Amino acid sequence: MQRLGDFRLPPFFNYPPYFTLQPVRETREKQVQLWKDLILEYCRSQKIHTISLEEDFPLFSNPKIERSLSHEAKEVFLAALVSEGRAEWMDKGHKRCLILWLRIQDWANLIINFVKDNGLEVMTIEEIRSGIDTRGTELEGIERSVLMRALRQLEQKGKAAIFKGTSADDEGVKFSV
Repeated sequence: MQRLGDFRLPPFFNYPPYFTLQPVRETREKQVQLWKDLILEYCRSQKIHTISLEEDFPLFSNPKIERSLSHEAKEVFLAALVSEGRAEWMDKGHKRCLILWLRIQDWANLIINFVKDNGLEVMTIEEIRSGIDTRGTELEGIERSVLMRALRQLEQKGKAAIFKGTSADDEGVKFSV
């Protein structure tokens, strides 16, 4: 089994036709599903939140079989994730994509469960993203925009109150659990 760092790649990664958009609808649907799953699993395992179509991304080429995805194929696979709410284009030109390996609601649930499990009431935004309590959890390194959207969702449900201090470092949240 081929690996990319500590990530184990699926068998299809060594099958050259999967690096070319397939013309037969049923085959393409299977291909798109395999790539969507691979992108989400890889991004989650590596804590990658954004993919740029203009920069090299390790999944999009396989030197072992001398294959790379075309720009069109990359865009098709990412657009499929966008259509399912698992990604969002970050610009109008579709050059950068925010990968949501967890949906915003799932992030909100993760946050509230983390707070409950750890008996926390107040945290700064930066503590959630990079504090001692979140080290080694899925919250560590969370994309700030994703975190803020999840916290706003919790705020709308009455489970959190976001407050601003005098600087960005002072932004925080009080949880009601």
